[in-house]
Amino acid sequence: MRFYVGVTDNAWFDFIEKDGPDEVNFWRPSGREFSALESGEPFLFKLHKPLNFVVGGGFFIRSERLPLSLAWEVFGRKNGAATRRQFEQLIRNYRGYDEVDPEIGCIILNQPFFIPRDHWIPAPGDWKPNIVSGKRYDDQNEWSDRLWTLVRPWLPVPDSDEPSEESGTAIADPNLLYGQEYLRKSRLGQGAFRILVTDAYLKRCAISGERTLPVLQASHIKPYGEGPNHVDNGLLLRSDLHILFDRGYLTVTPDLKVEISGRIREEYENGKDYYRFHGNPLSVLPLVPHDRPNREFLRWHNERIFRST
Repeated sequence: MRFYVGVTDNAWFDFIEKDGPDEVNFWRPSGREFSALESGEPFLFKLHKPLNFVVGGGFFIRSERLPLSLAWEVFGRKNGAATRRQFEQLIRNYRGYDEVDPEIGCIILNQPFFIPRDHWIPAPGDWKPNIVSGKRYDDQNEWSDRLWTLVRPWLPVPDSDEPSEESGTAIADPNLLYGQEYLRKSRLGQGAFRILVTDAYLKRCAISGERTLPVLQASHIKPYGEGPNHVDNGLLLRSDLHILFDRGYLTVTPDLKVEISGRIREEYENGKDYYRFHGNPLSVLPLVPHDRPNREFLRWHNERIFRST
C-alpha cells in the first residue's frame, strides 16, 4: 500500500475538521505541484509539533497550480478559510506580498476523514524532525505497516454515508478501493469535478475553443443530482454557452455535434453569434477516450433538456 503523510497546518486542520466538507484543497504557497501519489491513493494529515500526530486524511485526486483567485472560486471554505481575504492572508503569511494573484499549489483531496482526538496516532518512529512537507510510504516495513493498520479503520467507505455503530464514522470494509478504481467508483466533489473537466479539455471550451480560463466553466450533462460527478458527464464551456446548455438552448448530439435551438431567434430575435456553431463537431475533446462525453448522457440532454422547437 502506498500513501503519503503530509505535514499539516494545525489551524487549517481545525477549520476543515469543524466544517466537515466532502473535499478539500490542501494548498501549498509555493505553487509547486505534488507528484508523490497517483489518483485515488491515501494522503494523511500529520500536525506540526507539539501535536506530532497523524489525525486524518483524504484520497488524492489531482495536483494543480491555480491562481489564488481561482482556487477560492472553486473551493471556497474548503481551502481552510472562512473568507477570501483570510485565505489571501494565509498565503501571504508564507510568501509575502509578491504578487496580486499568485499561483499556488493545490492538492485536491476527496472524502476527508478525521480521527477523534483520543485516537490520534503518534507520528511513525522513522519520521525525521527535518521533514518539511511530508513523506511517502510505499515499502512494507515496520513503521508503514503499523501506521496503516492504525489508520485503516478510520477510512471512509467510498460513496457511503452510513455511520458505524462503534465509532460514528463510516468504517472501511476489507475491499476498500484505492487508486484508479477509487477514482472511477467514488463520487467526487464539485471542485474536483471542475478541475478534472478543465484539465481533460486542455483548458479550452469544447464548443468555441476559448482559452480564457476565468470564463470557462465545467457543465454537467446530466445535472449534479441525477448523474455522476465524473468527467464523461461534463463539458468545459464558455460561461454564456454553459447557461444556454443548462437552459436547453443548445445541446450536443450523441455524435458530438453542436445543435442550437431555434428558440433563441424566436424569443430574442438574435443569436447569430451562436448559430455559427450549429452543426459543427466539438472543437475540443479529451485525449483519454473514457473522459469523452457519454453518449447516453448526451441523448438524455437532447430528449429532456433541449428546446428543439
